[in-house]
Amino acid sequence: MFHNKIVVITGGMQGIGKCIAKQFQKEGAVVCIIDKQPGGYFTGDLADENTLVRFSEKVIADYGHIDYLINNALPLMKGIDTCTYDEFNYALRVGVTAPFYLAKLFLPYFAPNACIINISSSRDRMSQPNTESYTAAKGGISALTHALAVSLAGKIRVNSISPGWIDTSSVQYTGPDALQHPVHRVGYPLDIANMVLFLCSDKAGFITGENICIDGGMTKQMIYHNDFGWTLENEENE
Repeated sequence: MFHNKIVVITGGMQGIGKCIAKQFQKEGAVVCIIDKQPGGYFTGDLADENTLVRFSEKVIADYGHIDYLINNALPLMKGIDTCTYDEFNYALRVGVTAPFYLAKLFLPYFAPNACIINISSSRDRMSQPNTESYTAAKGGISALTHALAVSLAGKIRVNSISPGWIDTSSVQYTGPDALQHPVHRVGYPLDIANMVLFLCSDKAGFITGENICIDGGMTKQMIYHNDFGWTLENEENE
């Protein structure tokens, strides 16, 4: 299905991105990874405009077109307690500006039936304290998804995936960590990679502008104090 398809993946040298890359490669695709970590197709910082330009030029010079753009790179996670002005903007450049600008740079070169998949996060709808830079970036890319889907209608399908807790270190979680998920386990990178490949396939041809949350049901579980053994500890009263 993906034989000789050209796939661009940001942040593809580890974690979810690496898993996505491997699954595409298993299907015969050509994968072009951009990451700050060396060893991939292109090494560079997605927050830098010139890096994005040079990367897109190299992909087109080498292959002439792209079929799928997977915006996966992780933004900086810092909160209102310590995050500086520059750090917050850096997170947005990696998490929102780079996906937008790569779509713009590659726009003339997308093949027929092309797709853009943005990796958001369940943090686009829920939060922990002091995660503002990451959460804002993930919320931004979720909104960018439906904006691009409308602007690129008839040319490129654009969807996003919001992963919940995805373990990238092969730890086997048991007890409360697993049981707090309605599916009773923590997620795997393959859970996300499988959806990416599905959304890029013809089977998903009627899906665009959608955000799909893959979190084992965590965002659907209502939690109240003393419900099912859950308790809230108020640190101010300790």
